[in-house]
Amino acid sequence: MAEAAFRCIECNEKAAELHRDYTNGILKITLCGSCQKPVDKYIEYDPVIILIDAILCKTQAFRHILFNTNWDIHWKLCVFCLLCEAYLRWSLRHSSESSDDPADIIRYTKEWEFYGMVALAALELLAFCGGVLLVLKAAAAMSSRVCSDSGVGMDLHLLLRALLLSGYGKVLLVPAVIWEHDFLPLCLGFIKVFVLTSNMQAVRVILNCSKRLALSSVCGGLLSETIAVWMCQTAAGTSLGDHV
Repeated sequence: MAEAAFRCIECNEKAAELHRDYTNGILKITLCGSCQKPVDKYIEYDPVIILIDAILCKTQAFRHILFNTNWDIHWKLCVFCLLCEAYLRWSLRHSSESSDDPADIIRYTKEWEFYGMVALAALELLAFCGGVLLVLKAAAAMSSRVCSDSGVGMDLHLLLRALLLSGYGKVLLVPAVIWEHDFLPLCLGFIKVFVLTSNMQAVRVILNCSKRLALSSVCGGLLSETIAVWMCQTAAGTSLGDHV
């Protein structure tokens, strides 16, 4: 990586390296010049520990993942999460229906409905990310200092990557549906809150901004997503009425 491409997970200051490689395979973790703490202690940790800290929405874990790793899986994770969300809606819609005939036309209709659910989930994600970016752009227009003094520029690519990676909680939708029980709506609500909390933490880490701004951006994204869903449902209802 280029010089000063890393970030201290404690104070968010830039760092040129995470560790120094001495002779005989001896590695020494670099200390931050600002806070005098290890730049990134997680380079010694097991990935499971890092994942647990990320689930707990610890700022240090998010900085490690977003700034100090080369994880380029956000698009793959995005596609997988979209499939999980589409499967949830599709399964809930047809859980009470059954067809024993493999050649039944209803079976193929359901398959096309699943593709439609994937497209709808992608549209909602696009609306959410667009809403978040719109709120942040508006905040930047109203104030010349969106971020704190140690500020990180508003890198749209990095911010989008953070939003996609922080949506990893959506993979919990599949086991929630497979192990269906009476508290499924409550579980789905908790998963939604967890994903939004992770999104908010990702925005805070990338921009090094206040909780208020991060919360406002996520709320703006949620509002944009809700409007997109309402417009799709209205359009579908109008189309169905025209056919009738």
